[in-house]
Amino acid sequence: MSITTIGFDADDTLWQNETFFRLTQDRFTALLADHAEPDHLHDRLLAAERRNLGHYGFGVKGFTLSMIETAIEVTEGRVPASVIAEIMAAGREMLEHPIELLPHARDAVERLAATHRVLLITKGDLLDQERKLAQSGLGDLFHGVEIVSDKTAPTYARIFSRHGDGADRALMVGNSIKSDVIPVIEAGGFGVHVPHGLTWALEHADAPEGHPRFARLDDLGGLHDLVSQLA
Repeated sequence: MSITTIGFDADDTLWQNETFFRLTQDRFTALLADHAEPDHLHDRLLAAERRNLGHYGFGVKGFTLSMIETAIEVTEGRVPASVIAEIMAAGREMLEHPIELLPHARDAVERLAATHRVLLITKGDLLDQERKLAQSGLGDLFHGVEIVSDKTAPTYARIFSRHGDGADRALMVGNSIKSDVIPVIEAGGFGVHVPHGLTWALEHADAPEGHPRFARLDDLGGLHDLVSQLA
């Protein structure tokens, strides 16, 4: 059956995101340089992020709280208030950072919106994702927007049934094998991986190489032709 609905991931698929997390993490490392080696601090922060996902979800706010928690841990409760203030300021700056669209993002959405139902399917903090979508200038192109707490096969099945003709006639494109490819294939759809130069450690997963509903593109410039081939 032909593809009728296209889902787009947002962060690091349509616009830059992980770059700002890495820059903030470097700033965090410098702030705690007297208390922990960079590699050890990175491991402690990643452990806190993994531990806190169920409490804070994905996004800048959870990341900021995890940095504060890590700072308290590695200093054994002696972290100066000035350092906590710096961490909070870094988090606010991330929430205010201008959107930088990735190559071919607008063209890919515009071209496919003319022939298919196109959806934005992203996870993270509601207010931050709404802000980024508004600043991106892409909002009016989407037939639907779904900001979810996590991306799972049931989530995709529900979204593509509500907005389209079911997952088996849908395609999801994104930079994360774990979130944008594997679960949508499990739901019966097509998963298209468009790698980004930086990927959060908790999003790493093995690609389903050889699966008939998996494809990989170097960038969004080839998405329209790929969808045409699947029609």
